[in-house]
Amino acid sequence: MKRIIILLSLMITGLAFAQTGEPLPVPAPPGLGAKSYLVVDFHTGRVIAEKNPDMRLEPASLTKMMTAYIVSYQLKQGVISADDFAPVSNYAHSAIGSRTFLEPGSQVTIRNLMYGLVVQSGNDASIALAEHVGGSEEGFVAMMNEMARRLGMTNTSFANATGLPAPDHYSTASDMAKLATAVIRDHPAHYKLYSVKEFEYNGINQKNRNTLLLHDPSVDGIKTGHTQAAGYCLVASAKRGNMRLISVLMGARNEQQRGTESMRALNYGFRFFETVRLTQANQKLGDVQVWGGREDLVSMAVPEERFLTLQAGQKESLQRDFDVSEDLVAPISAGQPIGKVKYTLHNKVVAELPVVALQPVERGNFLTRTADSFKRMMR
Repeated sequence: MKRIIILLSLMITGLAFAQTGEPLPVPAPPGLGAKSYLVVDFHTGRVIAEKNPDMRLEPASLTKMMTAYIVSYQLKQGVISADDFAPVSNYAHSAIGSRTFLEPGSQVTIRNLMYGLVVQSGNDASIALAEHVGGSEEGFVAMMNEMARRLGMTNTSFANATGLPAPDHYSTASDMAKLATAVIRDHPAHYKLYSVKEFEYNGINQKNRNTLLLHDPSVDGIKTGHTQAAGYCLVASAKRGNMRLISVLMGARNEQQRGTESMRALNYGFRFFETVRLTQANQKLGDVQVWGGREDLVSMAVPEERFLTLQAGQKESLQRDFDVSEDLVAPISAGQPIGKVKYTLHNKVVAELPVVALQPVERGNFLTRTADSFKRMMR
């Protein structure tokens, strides 16, 4: 009888523990075969896994993400057009390494050069674009380094537009993640080029070197790189549901390893974490009492779309509470701060966002203001 009571007690204790809602600890990230790697949530910037993320390494053709970003930026600004023709210099034609097989002295559209740069990773296309946009490769490199500064890539220095080995040409996994985030966020139309699996130019068909595009439909970019000094590198991005992850892997031993290890890193992030959209920009969250106005209520919202990275399975435990002024007096302007909204998880605040008025409320007439003043005093 005593044994039955003990067993029953253990069962009740175990049931109480199982119903606490506390998730199990997240296992340690996988140990990947690379000098450096990083996995981040695109929407929040949350680092999910890392190894030597700030180690300076040669980025090889990952450099071309910045080359393409500069060209996309100039296209967006209207400085150049995708239908413009760029001349192919002897210097561009003679570039060693991967190539788009451009003919020297030919005129090639910016559109085709971008395909050659992004899909084929052509060094000749990269130099032709750099010379056309920057006047020379040296001038273009100055633009690259200035853009790196603007994007917060504080541990990066570019010496060319291709990623070929050169003194003072280096970056980090952390900075490459910042660049990939900017590519996807700022130029979504041009980002689609990174998912193109093959491209033909001058009668020669070449395939995208990012083999993850063939093995996982959630992967839609972004860039490979390889030199003897840099090893095998890959920046990859995948989107599953609301979650987009970016992985950066630098210094793998071979092509197969960079693909396999990058997929392991992405799968770890998707398996153990989730991205929660807390609110859309200017989405009505509720109404707040207004005193002395033409209307009695004003709608409230968060001015920007906001996301949060949580451990998988925690979304249902997330709680939302508003801390909004109860003494709002008209006039109120659209966008005026009126409080904040807090998100808590297991009694811990995990996000706090400003709440603003969604529309203006003008002052009411004399009778309305007088009546509301009396109501406020009575309250």
